[in-house]
Amino acid sequence: MNAPTPVKKWEEIPFFSHPREEAAYWREHQLDPGLMAVSLSRSEGQDSTTITLRMDPRMLSRLKRIAARRYLNYQSMMKQWISERLEKELPGS
Repeated sequence: MNAPTPVKKWEEIPFFSHPREEAAYWREHQLDPGLMAVSLSRSEGQDSTTITLRMDPRMLSRLKRIAARRYLNYQSMMKQWISERLEKELPGS
């Protein structure tokens, strides 16, 4: 069996349309230790993109109140909620 091909940049990882396709890819590839080290030491917000989201002002007020009760910034709380939902949407979760 050949040694797995190291993935040195995140951009090298293709989009997978099916979990089997992803499993086949990872049987032949592995993350480069240097990429892993940089990823673990980097803060999550460093590579972020600004977006515009239009919402009802009452909904925004409710979000801000909930966030304040949790001592959070409302935008951080929204990112956390979206992240949690994305995890639930992944196949096999």
